[in-house]
Amino acid sequence: MPAFLAAIEVHLKPGALDPQGQAVGQGLRSLGHDGVTDVRVGKHLRVRLEAADLASARAEVERMCRELLANPVMESFAFDVAAAPRA
Repeated sequence: MPAFLAAIEVHLKPGALDPQGQAVGQGLRSLGHDGVTDVRVGKHLRVRLEAADLASARAEVERMCRELLANPVMESFAFDVAAAPRA
């Protein structure tokens, strides 16, 4: 079965509080990066999977995101799926 590689980005929705982003922003400013005005922290995931074809792989990754990888109340997600390079 063909292998695919998914690159998934999960981010907090606009308006959702981001205490981790605030802490990173404060840390950067305390290190002299005075131009930093906002930091939002998200997740980047890479998933290798096997599927019959690209459409099936995309459907499977979307299901993964909806079921586990993103909290639909607070987060949004985007992903790209491509044929995986041979190992």
